[in-house]
Amino acid sequence: MNDQEYLNAFTQNEREANRYTAKCLRVLAIIVAVVWILNIMGIFTVPTAVMTIAAPLSMAIFCVPTVLVHFFKKKPYQMKYYIMLCCVLGITVLSAALPKHAIVAWAAPIILACHYYSKRLSWGTLGATVLCLLASLVFATYFGEWDPYLLRSLPYEGERQITLEMLRLSLLFYGLPRCMILAGLNFSCATLAKRTRKLLELQVKESAEKHRIESELNIATQIQTSMLPTNFPQREEVELYASMSPAREVGGDFYDFFMVDDRHLAIVMADVSGKGVPAALFMVIGKTLIKDHSNPGRDLGEVFSRVNNLLCESNSEGLFITAFEGVLDLVTGEFNYVNAGHEMPMISRGGAAFEAHKIRPGFVLAGMEDIRYRAGSLTLEPGDKLFQYTDGVTEATNATNELYGMQRLTSVLSANAKLSAQELLPAVRADIDRFVGDAPQFDDITMLCLEYKARMTAE
Repeated sequence: MNDQEYLNAFTQNEREANRYTAKCLRVLAIIVAVVWILNIMGIFTVPTAVMTIAAPLSMAIFCVPTVLVHFFKKKPYQMKYYIMLCCVLGITVLSAALPKHAIVAWAAPIILACHYYSKRLSWGTLGATVLCLLASLVFATYFGEWDPYLLRSLPYEGERQITLEMLRLSLLFYGLPRCMILAGLNFSCATLAKRTRKLLELQVKESAEKHRIESELNIATQIQTSMLPTNFPQREEVELYASMSPAREVGGDFYDFFMVDDRHLAIVMADVSGKGVPAALFMVIGKTLIKDHSNPGRDLGEVFSRVNNLLCESNSEGLFITAFEGVLDLVTGEFNYVNAGHEMPMISRGGAAFEAHKIRPGFVLAGMEDIRYRAGSLTLEPGDKLFQYTDGVTEATNATNELYGMQRLTSVLSANAKLSAQELLPAVRADIDRFVGDAPQFDDITMLCLEYKARMTAE
């Protein structure tokens, strides 16, 4: 959390507290207006001439913060002092006319000050409140509600007889206890303000940290996206299309395709255990190793055996990878493959229904050293399609915890078998989305479709 973020958070709080305090003082102005009307009706034993001055003056003072908030918005830190000053002065005028009935109003500045989360402001407000409360009692004795000892309101006749003893007793037995009550209230409010300020500081810090993490994850997402190839082959012999939708900002699934040499096209589909950043980092390592060791003429079983040992050496997190790699000979249609615990590929012959091609699953990569993998082979004819995917497809779950499953996948693939590779994948994803509905995505969803369209002419 830098200083600017801290300042912005508390500046926003100052503005909101200023608006809230101004609103409360407007309510107090309305209450004063009601009291004025009741005084005219004879409810309060206050000289009408005194209320005619005190009521409009206190109402005007209470309305000043509203003007300040609306027209002077640039300095909220300074504004709070003017607003709290208006609050204390307005209550002082009201208390000078109604010392007994307005006593509750003295709690208002104490309570309102705690909204600024400033211990200094709270104690400063208490000091100003105590001084103004005692001063208002003196003024009230001469001009306000007649009550020589502030114990009961008395009707007055003629001139008041004020003595120093009367003032002393009023301040001692009426003012002092109420000042002590306000001090206790202020202690509670100041403590609340301090705790709330700490919570706000913690919230600002967590928000800044969350923003930093989100920014880093966005960068990681962009990096991961850039590592997955999107320039799909534009060749007469094949059409290839792939997609990856991570369950989080970054995922552990990956696909890859590349030309091993002039006539051999390699495809890779893999799924790293776990989610998030650790899986994504392990994905980068696995993807790089598989591509670097897929050399022309090299047996794919040997490729995975070597990659497996290298991954085991740098696997402190205990992750593993299920992977499938296949290499298509564009001239003959021979498709050599190796499988490390991954899903079985789905194959459509000449636009017919898709069927799972049963192969030995093999052991996962990075699970155990010195595993020997065996390659397999099949032949694709022009018009055949191969669909490969990760378990995020079949294990997609709806709101009732029902899995999408192999049966639905086979059905949607077969129903759209005549579509091109670029059209087939969106059709499958749309069917998954319809099935899942509003349920959250728990796993990465990655798919790849390869269509062998024509044999390459051997040179």
